[in-house]
Amino acid sequence: MKPARNSAFQSFRDQWAIMGFYERFEQVIALILSAVIALIIVVSLIQLISIVFTLLLADAFSPLDHKVFQNVFGMIMTLLIAMEFKHSIVRVALRRDSIIQVKTVILIGLIALSRKFVILDPEASPGKIAALAGATLALGATYWLLRERDDRLNASVGRERDDAS
Repeated sequence: MKPARNSAFQSFRDQWAIMGFYERFEQVIALILSAVIALIIVVSLIQLISIVFTLLLADAFSPLDHKVFQNVFGMIMTLLIAMEFKHSIVRVALRRDSIIQVKTVILIGLIALSRKFVILDPEASPGKIAALAGATLALGATYWLLRERDDRLNASVGRERDDAS
């Protein structure tokens, strides 16, 4: 395990040496954001565990109670959104992606909309539900189109490799 870590660190050092000022600036910002989001995730997780533990001790944790379900799963989904943000920033910091990928942002939006549906008030207006459903459909279709495009690009790259062999 250690050699892989040293290899990744060496790769980072090699890349750092050839980066321009702005690329280094992006790397530093990505690393700082990653650390801040990691801290937020840890604090939020501790608070979530504390809240669930308190609910269990008070015998108030009933997954069938709509309000409790909304609160607990809303918090869990918020953590998942934060983790996905951190994952996308780490990919930039590790130079696997040069910028935040549009597909990742769309997926985070879909997770956020899913969270919104989970915590949605049962008396929400039909217009609000329709707007959320429309946004979900639009993001889902956009993600599907981007994935199709990437699949076609990957297929054409694979064919070019086969032709070169």
